[in-house]
Amino acid sequence: MIRVCAAGVLALALAMGIGRFAFTPLLPLMVRDGLLPGNGGAWLASANYLGYMLGAAWAASLPLSALRQMQASMLGIVLLTLGMGAAHTLPAWAVLRFAAGVLSAWALVATSAWALQALARSGRPALAGVVYAGVGLGIAAAGLFCLLAARPGVGSARLWLELGLLAALMAAPALLLLGRSAAPALPAAKAQAGGAIPPGSGVLVLCYGVFGFGYILPATFLPALARSLVDDPQRFGLAWPLFGLAAALSTLLAAWLLRHANRLRVWSVCNLLMALGAVLPSVLPTLYSIALAALLVGGTFMIVTMIGMQEARARAPHAPTALLGRMTSAFALGQILGPLAAAALSWLRIDAAAALDVALWIAALGLVASAAVLRRLAACAPHPS
Repeated sequence: MIRVCAAGVLALALAMGIGRFAFTPLLPLMVRDGLLPGNGGAWLASANYLGYMLGAAWAASLPLSALRQMQASMLGIVLLTLGMGAAHTLPAWAVLRFAAGVLSAWALVATSAWALQALARSGRPALAGVVYAGVGLGIAAAGLFCLLAARPGVGSARLWLELGLLAALMAAPALLLLGRSAAPALPAAKAQAGGAIPPGSGVLVLCYGVFGFGYILPATFLPALARSLVDDPQRFGLAWPLFGLAAALSTLLAAWLLRHANRLRVWSVCNLLMALGAVLPSVLPTLYSIALAALLVGGTFMIVTMIGMQEARARAPHAPTALLGRMTSAFALGQILGPLAAAALSWLRIDAAAALDVALWIAALGLVASAAVLRRLAACAPHPS
């Protein structure tokens, strides 16, 4: 199980910490370098989220085992991250971010299916918290790297290239562990896709989509909000490592908590805390409130991600990939709508900062409504699941 956990941690750290979220700490630096037009950051974020949504939908029909999907995704993310440093135009970056989104979704779906299956067969399902801590560790690693590497005179293009080298350092031991792992690999994803989506899963998929919409705005713009208060990257850059460390520690806590509580109730509480984190910077625009928001959102989003993946596998234990892909697609659709909502509101309102505040409040209201639905669903399944 050590190899399974280590491989899973590294795969998720690479796929999500760099493939999905490295853009967040680099966004204010790209803006500082004058590389992005007004809404360029929102469009690049949406390109990544669109790729993530389509990648999740394709994951269930790929003629590859979950193990092979993990390996291919990690290699691709390394190359795409290096490509961000080599490219120089918004369309090229959009294509690269789209492709990184596709591969990140493949990696999350495949790693979830492969690792959870291996842990379940070994009788150690609680170790899922260790595997999913990889996402937070990857976010923290990318954030700390950008914090330390953002020296005067160092451009964001160089930081992308250096992050690509960091990604390669993550991928090498992960690929070695996957090649030697004795853990049982799942059958080809295409064969799993034939399983029907379990009845009653539609509400769960919808709540997962609302979660994607609710968390993505603070997750994308917290460093940028911090930069609007102070221009020193050594200070505004702290928001993202805090976010990642909170995410990593939260999954370890949740692994213990979920042995004593209903998953859907925990998800409901996490939504409320995330909603508070989403609106806190607009209510109290200080570095301290942004740091607290990073802890609230970072400390809950991976718990909800882990709960969603576990709930999908519990509802479809023999063929989880189709439901995993459906939920990840809904999550990604919510992520696409989040930045687009902020961009659309900026067209209607002169002040872009005010538009972002309105979008954050909409996200918080969605999370609160979803929390109420999840609480109701939990009442129908009161025992820990």
